[in-house]
Amino acid sequence: MIHKSTIQRRDFLKAGTATVAGTLLAPVAMGQGLASDPKPVRIGCVGVGRRGTSLLGILLRMEGVEVPAVCDLDPAAAVKAQQLVARSGRKAPEVYSKGTEDFQRLMNRGDLDAVILATPWEWHAPMAVSAMKAGKYVGVEVPCAITVDECWELVRTSETTGVPCMMLENWSFRRDNLAVLKMIRAGLFGEIVHCHCAHSHNCVYWYFDAQGQPRWSGDHLLRRNADQYPTHSLGPVLSWMDINCGDRFDTVVSMASRSLGIKDQLERKYGKDHAPAKLPYQQGDIVTTMVKTVRGNTIVIAMDMQLPRPYDNRWQIQGTRGLYNEQRDAVFIADSAEKAENWEPFAPYQAKYDHGWWRDAAAVPGTGAHGGTDGVELREFVRSVRAITQTLIDVYDSVTMSVIFPLSEQSIAAGSAPVKCPDFTGGRWQPTKPKFAVES
Repeated sequence: MIHKSTIQRRDFLKAGTATVAGTLLAPVAMGQGLASDPKPVRIGCVGVGRRGTSLLGILLRMEGVEVPAVCDLDPAAAVKAQQLVARSGRKAPEVYSKGTEDFQRLMNRGDLDAVILATPWEWHAPMAVSAMKAGKYVGVEVPCAITVDECWELVRTSETTGVPCMMLENWSFRRDNLAVLKMIRAGLFGEIVHCHCAHSHNCVYWYFDAQGQPRWSGDHLLRRNADQYPTHSLGPVLSWMDINCGDRFDTVVSMASRSLGIKDQLERKYGKDHAPAKLPYQQGDIVTTMVKTVRGNTIVIAMDMQLPRPYDNRWQIQGTRGLYNEQRDAVFIADSAEKAENWEPFAPYQAKYDHGWWRDAAAVPGTGAHGGTDGVELREFVRSVRAITQTLIDVYDSVTMSVIFPLSEQSIAAGSAPVKCPDFTGGRWQPTKPKFAVES
């Protein structure tokens, strides 16, 4: 059975093919397609392990969201997700768990508006491409691609089909980051020239299971030396620096430290005879990447995920009249009434420049997930699907954040040589106006 809304979506997507070829589509305006709208949004969930189940739980807190299908290689995980949907009072979804290609049957369903992908990295791009070809909106976990070719395939598929593809980079939606964005657009920091960002988080527990054996993510540490997780660093930076909206990444240079942290942590926890501690890990402990933009601005990206340390993103955005520093939770503004050359607390600015997505915190579904950012992110994704319009993070922004993974790998392998970043927009970054989180 083909639903009426499916036909409407397909008509929009056919028109969107021509539209995408000429310009970057605008996202849904704030206030349109609210989550309480009676028009149902039907979402299939592919990958319902720990992360996928968390996202599913948030979707089930939203009115007007249906989940007709779930997919996972692990039948037990898929059945658990099915039961979770049924316990929410919705019809139990159909389960797809018959091998690695069974997701294709889910994509071919005629009663889905969108899919959420929370699978291992190597499946992100192939599944997103399959979904777009089937006319489904895509919400894909980070990174959306792990090779330059995959980035191009996502772009070309979205342009050809007219189907939006949104990487679910939740740090773009953090409350503090959105307030900083409003401060930048209000001119408080002057002309922006530089940003520092990082993903600093001891993730050895994520790469290895409870017995210290490599998970699928740990396999990447054996094979690659790169910034393997750049999107949490770059999430807010793209909108802060108008990337793909008047500027773009031009040149990337990366370098990696020695690889000592993985072996040391495994030996200390499991002993010197622990077999995985003896494996030849390629991944350096700390990767530092420098990006030069076409306009001449600079970005430093740090990946620090294999050494003992507290969590930290180390965001600092700096302009001609001041800067914001996340570690200090402070700002310095040259024209501030505070004459002393000292930092000012960020909290009063946070309150003054609070973004509309956050002003009604009670309306954020799943507020416990990453401080509520996952709820805001999925709520806005659902709004875009319901309104049949562009997603807030489009395919160009998604691949721009993700491509630092393979480009940093290329630069490191070439002795930290500069590497050119592709222009995924085909020049459309020049006339495009800032579009993320714009309040009317």
